[in-house]
Amino acid sequence: MSTDQVPVSVTILGKDYRIACPREEQSSLIASANYLNQRMKEVRDSGKVIGADRLAVMVALNITNEMLSEQAGRDEFGNTVGARLRSLCERIDIVLDESRQMEV
Repeated sequence: MSTDQVPVSVTILGKDYRIACPREEQSSLIASANYLNQRMKEVRDSGKVIGADRLAVMVALNITNEMLSEQAGRDEFGNTVGARLRSLCERIDIVLDESRQMEV
């Protein structure tokens, strides 16, 4: 991983921010800033939240909630797949044992 930092300019709710990041993460930073900007505009335009600080906190909470929900879904899926794989391995072991017994 390179430590070569490049300055990246992003705009969020009309304010420009200059952020240093590793060159290989530049496109990811820009995509993240664009996503954040879009989400903040949506919440701002709903008129339910007033003030940039409150707006930022609400959007951060919403994004964090979505991330944690998706993570929980992936964990549940992984547990289900893991259990299914263990079950299949057990069945394979049983079939192989039966096959060996028939050969003897």
